[in-house]
Amino acid sequence: MDKKPRRVNQKGLILGIILAVVIIGGSATAFLSMGQRNSNNNNNNPTQTSELNDLIKQITQPVIQNASALGSNTAKITIVEFGDYKCQYCARFHRETSSQIMDNYVKTGQVKFLFKDFVINDRPSDKGSTLASIASYCAADQGKYWQYHNELYSKSQGENVGWVTQESVMQFAKNIQIPNMLAFSECLNSQRYDDVIIQNTHLARSLGISSTPTFLFIVQGKKPMGIEGAQPYESFKDAISQIQNS
Repeated sequence: MDKKPRRVNQKGLILGIILAVVIIGGSATAFLSMGQRNSNNNNNNPTQTSELNDLIKQITQPVIQNASALGSNTAKITIVEFGDYKCQYCARFHRETSSQIMDNYVKTGQVKFLFKDFVINDRPSDKGSTLASIASYCAADQGKYWQYHNELYSKSQGENVGWVTQESVMQFAKNIQIPNMLAFSECLNSQRYDDVIIQNTHLARSLGISSTPTFLFIVQGKKPMGIEGAQPYESFKDAISQIQNS
């Protein structure tokens, strides 16, 4: 179950994340200080710099072409949300905060916004979180990734209530007018995107992320920041302002 939402390290420390898998046993604090040194010190260890750059690239790049980030490619800030489609706090963020970020920062070219699956609400008898993620990528095959993403969160009924089923994900596809429903249905049953979802979830866990939603703010040459939970718009506004003014 998702943890109660809370803001983490408003001054720029990133969630207490452990990056042991990716950066030679380093901690999140090391990750942040490495990012700062990289921008201010020309004598960095080339191996650490390369590993840091590879990690940031992995975090900020979409896992499939048609699930690309929203916003301008020239935006200096990338926000990456790790979320679960059955997460009630993720749905709250979508209802209460997402549109303001899109209107004020994404559409104005200041921020790119990317979503990555972090499946934590699957149960032995209910794999709805995984099914929803698969369906989103099947929609991406037909150019409808973000429309389907929004449809899932707008229809959210929370955790452990069985609202994501084969029938419901097909209906959501009809709601957003997926052009080829037969191809969508075949995709759902193909296991084509199972590895993509596993990859995203493993990335989140390797970063030490333990709850959804969690947001990473990435800027080249600056310390990453993190916000955990369905925080109000002002928290995101403050974080973006801190980055822009640092």
